[in-house]
Amino acid sequence: MPASPDVPAEAWSGVHRGPLREGEWVRLIDQKGRKHNFELVAGKRFFSNKGHLDHDEMIGRDEGFTVTSSAGGQYLVFRPLLSEFVVSMPRGAAVVYPKDAAQIVALADIYPGARVVEAGAGSGALTCSLLRAVGPWGTVTSFELREEFAEVAKRNVDQFFNAPAGSSHPSWDLRLGDLKEGLPEIEGQVDRVILDMLDPWNCIEVVADKLVPGGIVCAYVATTTQLSRVVETLRAHGGFTEPHPWESLVRDWHVEGLAVRPDHKMIGHTAFLVTARRMAPGERPPRKTRRPAPGAYGPDYTGPRPADLPSPEPVDTEPGQ
Repeated sequence: MPASPDVPAEAWSGVHRGPLREGEWVRLIDQKGRKHNFELVAGKRFFSNKGHLDHDEMIGRDEGFTVTSSAGGQYLVFRPLLSEFVVSMPRGAAVVYPKDAAQIVALADIYPGARVVEAGAGSGALTCSLLRAVGPWGTVTSFELREEFAEVAKRNVDQFFNAPAGSSHPSWDLRLGDLKEGLPEIEGQVDRVILDMLDPWNCIEVVADKLVPGGIVCAYVATTTQLSRVVETLRAHGGFTEPHPWESLVRDWHVEGLAVRPDHKMIGHTAFLVTARRMAPGERPPRKTRRPAPGAYGPDYTGPRPADLPSPEPVDTEPGQ
């Protein structure tokens, strides 16, 4: 069978076809499912509790083979997938897990040629997915407040996309600073804004000013209090469609003959996601016909309030009243 041609370099996919080459990263999986990622370097050795492997034994072979170490350990050898790379790469900030990155790319509708802004860059995990989705025809502008996180993100993104020394993905613009201050400086409007930060509700006004009509804002938050605040702020703004909040849970299954059951462990809650679409200037979404639950916006609620809901009368709690 003739060899498949390599993926064109101008696609900036972060993927190669054909024989493994020096400078690429590989992922070894042992008989117990333990993973090891490292860069192939001619003349170098990989060491484990099962002895050693020479990198030269792997360079030049098509991925998807088994090698045996000096002490008899067997390892599968593949190039790492993006989903495998991001959970094992060096971290500054916590990474956006693949299950959430996939949801963001799909439900925030990230497409080739899109103009995307993210805050913050973290360790670069979501950035890799966004860059692959927009391709060399789109743009991803990443804002990061902390310089040390930005440096980690740059190293990880450059490593995944095999960027030549001194360069990065041509669609990526990494900026050190605050989204609220930097977003208005971006030329033109943007199609998507991803907010992976502690207080995304404080950015809704500036995001609304920059998003194209029909554009999508997506917030990634960890706690229920953050979830409530960002959803209610989007509602109170009035220039977005009804926010859609959700989370995803991933559970593996054990399958051996008649023993078919859920696995004992799963990737449960990592974060909540919220999306909403930008209305055209001066337009507001139709008023919801279903009224809020009794007490939902009662005297004890102190957060942002939809414009069509009056503030409740304060409750008199003085003794004897």
